[in-house]
Amino acid sequence: MLRLGAQVTHNIWVTLLASGPRPVSNQYHFITRWRIQATRDEVAAVLEDPRDLPRWWPSVYLDVRVLNEGGAGGVGRVVELLTKGWLPYTIRWRFTTRNAGADGLALVAEGDFRGTGTWVFKQDGEFVNAYYDWRIAAEKPLLRRMTWLLRPAFSANHRWAMRKGEESLRLEIERRRLPASEAANVPAPPGPTFAWLAGRRRASRTP
Repeated sequence: MLRLGAQVTHNIWVTLLASGPRPVSNQYHFITRWRIQATRDEVAAVLEDPRDLPRWWPSVYLDVRVLNEGGAGGVGRVVELLTKGWLPYTIRWRFTTRNAGADGLALVAEGDFRGTGTWVFKQDGEFVNAYYDWRIAAEKPLLRRMTWLLRPAFSANHRWAMRKGEESLRLEIERRRLPASEAANVPAPPGPTFAWLAGRRRASRTP
């Protein structure tokens, strides 16, 4: 019975893959809300520093390089990134900062992702509601070719990454508020899945 079930599953996958891609768009639109006990300035200070992303959000940001510092407030800054979510693939892309500050920040993405991302920070008493509007086209060949079949998995991968980001940001703000002698007691942020893949990808990057 188990062998028959495995054969049926195999036949379903063969049929799906042989039938070719469906006419499904590679465009994605995600809106995320984080609720953080902090001030807008605290949230902005963390999110505006791209070099620090691999330290406090290591589950997603594997490697970051600033290619151009840009102008005042980081506007025009160009950043190259290697990122991943829960699934075992990585994304190489870069963004250019369009504006930044306590009200939020905006970026334009290109590479394996192409589109725009906008953060908006709203103070609500002692909490900040941080909204992220992410409108992208998946240009990585794997994502573009398989969107017709795995779109729900790709979307779940993004939601996982953002949940880890909210958890990591809470820890980072707690750490920054403490004196140095106590900051080390804050738990480490969650790390990446498939860490062997993350390490190999970093090692293979040309300097």
